[in-house]
Amino acid sequence: MSFSDLFGTGEHTRNLGHFASIVTLASVDGEINPEEEKVLQRLARKLDINEEDYAKILKNPAGFPMNPPNTREKMLERLYDLLTVIYADHVMDEQEAFLLKRFAIGLGFSTEDSDKIIKRSNQILGGILPFDDYIYLLNRK
Repeated sequence: MSFSDLFGTGEHTRNLGHFASIVTLASVDGEINPEEEKVLQRLARKLDINEEDYAKILKNPAGFPMNPPNTREKMLERLYDLLTVIYADHVMDEQEAFLLKRFAIGLGFSTEDSDKIIKRSNQILGGILPFDDYIYLLNRK
């Protein structure tokens, strides 16, 4: 067994923490509904989360700390993933909005920037736009 096998890569660790944040948002309003489950499965594939880690995270998302990304684009991509799971049921409730702001700050956005980005994202998203379109519309004045 190699050294890197023991500890995993930094990117994989960030992906685990990010996926745990997504699961936390999906489950904040109670049980994870079928639409949210579909989004979780899709994001797990995107983030290269295997079935064993998927089950562990579903069981205890708090056990996986958030590790913020290094670039603004990656921060926005992570925020977009969070918004995707929120809008799986087409509604953002107060608990989800509160957690989203906390996660946005945890990703590295300032309080002011997170407010602006979340407000603009809510105007743009219904949860259906591809990431490239989201970035274009977010940055559009």
